[in-house]
Amino acid sequence: MFYSIVVPVYNRPDEIEDLLNCLCKQTYKNFETLIVESGSEIKSDKVVEQFQSKLPNLYYHLKGNDGQGFSRNYGFARSKGDYFIVLDSDILLDPDFVENIHKHLSSHWLDAYGGPDKLHPNAKPIQKAIDYCLTSVLTTGGIRGNKNHVGKFYPRSFNMGFSRKVYEATHGYKLPFFGEDIELSSRIMSLGFSTGLIPTAHVYHKRKETFKHFFKQMDFFGRARVNTYLLFPDTLKLTHFFPAAFFLFYIFAILVALLPYWICKIPATLLLIYVLAIFFHSLAVHKSMQVSILTVRGLFVQMTGYGIGFIKDFWLRVVLKKQIYSQNI
Repeated sequence: MFYSIVVPVYNRPDEIEDLLNCLCKQTYKNFETLIVESGSEIKSDKVVEQFQSKLPNLYYHLKGNDGQGFSRNYGFARSKGDYFIVLDSDILLDPDFVENIHKHLSSHWLDAYGGPDKLHPNAKPIQKAIDYCLTSVLTTGGIRGNKNHVGKFYPRSFNMGFSRKVYEATHGYKLPFFGEDIELSSRIMSLGFSTGLIPTAHVYHKRKETFKHFFKQMDFFGRARVNTYLLFPDTLKLTHFFPAAFFLFYIFAILVALLPYWICKIPATLLLIYVLAIFFHSLAVHKSMQVSILTVRGLFVQMTGYGIGFIKDFWLRVVLKKQIYSQNI
């Protein structure tokens, strides 16, 4: 089977270089790679040129900046593959990544799949802390490509794939951003296609290196959840309210803890118990006091960023029913 690997990129030539190095080492060679540059100021064309002789069937496309979802669509329309593999630009791969996908699909066919999101062994302490916040069952329910995740599994665009038949039925992404992958996964499932996790098709996702960037990412995720809910109401679960509830709870706990009554100390005590659980579980996972301390800080950054983004857009778009940006459908 011939695969088409489609990667949107925006101002990340260094990351594209790392990804292309990984693709050059793949043990399964029957694939093409399409890099779709979406209105970047810092372009990746020179980097791609360096790999033309090393990586057969490598193509570079430059287009306007209309969002990662539509950039992927641009790549799909120019692909020759029987099966599409969608990757983010900021990931690394083991040499058997494509081969593992091919083996699984050959023995257990899936119309669409998602793969796990792992931390690279060389990650910095802050990246390990952020990874814990994103993947732990205690924080997110383990939704990022974990077989033990809570709730229905939705393939995510940092590491997913689907057949040409699925593409022809869905026409790819309907949204440029803000939950475009959940929206597409929901439509794929609604059409009756088979979906699932391929545990061996893991990627190493480069985590943010500052809490400032992590906060922006979480704010984006919170807003994306509301956007997806407006299109597919059944995708919004009770767990998706947790970051917003946590954010409001810890603000409340701090305020009432200043009151003289003993009963007012209960919220702060409950908050402390949860934070200690996160701290010691992170310590057990990473065996590092530094990472555990950073994890606690990352927890509050995560819940605050996601909570503010979710609350803000939920209030404006669901309660007040305002259209604050185009759905581009």
